[in-house]
Amino acid sequence: MTTQVAETGHDDHAHGPAKGITRWLFTTNHKDIGSMYLIFSLIMLFIGGSMAFVIRAELFQPGLQLVEPNFFNQMITMHGLIMVFGAVMPAFVGLANWMIPLMIGAPDMALPRLNNLSFWILPFAFSMMMVTLFMDGGGPNFGWTFYAPLSTTYAPPSVTFFIFAIHMMGASSIMGAINVVVTIVNMRAPGMGYMKMPMFCWTWLITAFLLIAVMPVLAGVVTMMLMDIHFGTSFFDAGGGGDPVLFQHVFWFFGHPEVYIMILPSFGVVSQVIPTFARKKLFGYHSMVYAIIAIAVLSFVVWAHHMFTVGMPLAGELFFMYTTMLIAVPTGVKIFNWVSTMFKGSMTFETPMLYSIAFVILFTIGGLSGIMLALAPVDFVYHDTYFVVAHFHYVLVPGAIFGIFAAVYYWLPKWSGKMYDEGLAKFHFWVSFVGLNLTFFPMHFVGLAGMPRRIPDYPLQFADFNMIVSVGAFLFGTSQLIFVFILIKTLRSGKAAPQSPWESAEGLEWTIPSPAPYHTFATPPKVD
Repeated sequence: MTTQVAETGHDDHAHGPAKGITRWLFTTNHKDIGSMYLIFSLIMLFIGGSMAFVIRAELFQPGLQLVEPNFFNQMITMHGLIMVFGAVMPAFVGLANWMIPLMIGAPDMALPRLNNLSFWILPFAFSMMMVTLFMDGGGPNFGWTFYAPLSTTYAPPSVTFFIFAIHMMGASSIMGAINVVVTIVNMRAPGMGYMKMPMFCWTWLITAFLLIAVMPVLAGVVTMMLMDIHFGTSFFDAGGGGDPVLFQHVFWFFGHPEVYIMILPSFGVVSQVIPTFARKKLFGYHSMVYAIIAIAVLSFVVWAHHMFTVGMPLAGELFFMYTTMLIAVPTGVKIFNWVSTMFKGSMTFETPMLYSIAFVILFTIGGLSGIMLALAPVDFVYHDTYFVVAHFHYVLVPGAIFGIFAAVYYWLPKWSGKMYDEGLAKFHFWVSFVGLNLTFFPMHFVGLAGMPRRIPDYPLQFADFNMIVSVGAFLFGTSQLIFVFILIKTLRSGKAAPQSPWESAEGLEWTIPSPAPYHTFATPPKVD
């Protein structure tokens, strides 16, 4: 710090945060920006969750109960978009902002002003997307995958605002990802080679490359929609020589890497948490790194497994079936390594560890249903049923969301300098765990029995399971209020946390005081 002061001629004092609202509007500090991302994603989690409540309230009993079918479709669409782009992704970017500089011994992110911009785009993007619900014809009603022609020829007039909102989210993601890549490549502490980086940094580095590769594809496909709607092109209109299936190919070429973007940072979090509470080194570090890279590479050659029923040539079905099943191999390596890390460890079961163990078990269940869906012949039966909904919620909720919870409980003492209430946090975990399984497990059964996705009404034989699912959903959703209570209680009256609250946590983030000072690692640490 002193050398910097001498060079720039400032008064010799530490620069703390600005006062008032400008601290948050103009901040370039990675900790402030990380906190804003995390708070934003928590708000989005509740908005997206309230939309899921509308869906599950409608499906509590057969018959049209509460909402118009068209509004039901808007809730389905907005729930998916808000959870994916508003809750999960900003939460991981917030964790990256907070933790990557601390973990690699950097003073901040490499591009701090870009960092500020990438956050402040988001509230405007999501405000614009949600305000479409109040426009003539309502909001987007075509599902979060926005398949053409539902999203072009037959879309409500508000679709233009939706397209612009998606563009803004994509721009934000690209900026955030570039920032992560530059930070990790250029700002590691002396002595920290790539193979000494914490796993969370590795998973985020790969995630950032995936984002840079596929977000422009999403921008391309929504631009083609815009052209079809307003400028007379026929990319997705068979009447003008286009093809609606082209939309699906371009969308899923983005969409499949996107689902790995949502899970890889969770892999990183769990790879930090499990060794800490098993009190052992992570088993097979190098194989973990290679497995992440393999998953990332393979994620680009499996996209059409979402489209087995569109009428592909047999060779195409076989190719996408085999590549999809191949992804199970590096994923299996990771699960094996997590289990091996726990094997014969001196395990304790603090809340971050509970979330991580639940992650490993439930993510594996979601992976197994994924292998079932990868089999092209039987996918003709599963496609567009609740079995698919069960599958991707089993990988996204215990996968992404539980990974975020594990990370928050693990690093909260470092962020706030206070310990959370362990008893309450365990209560939050168990209620969430029960609610989650009660919600998503029965969906496998109604799906296999033939209940289609995205319908506001259903035949009588599905009634019992749907009632159970709805009760589980209300339990799971409401239990997140416990989480908010725990956060507020911690910040207000938590016990002071030591520098390293966990017995055998390793990494540079545990070498700094709790709470983490506003500026850290002004002089880079040496890594042996």
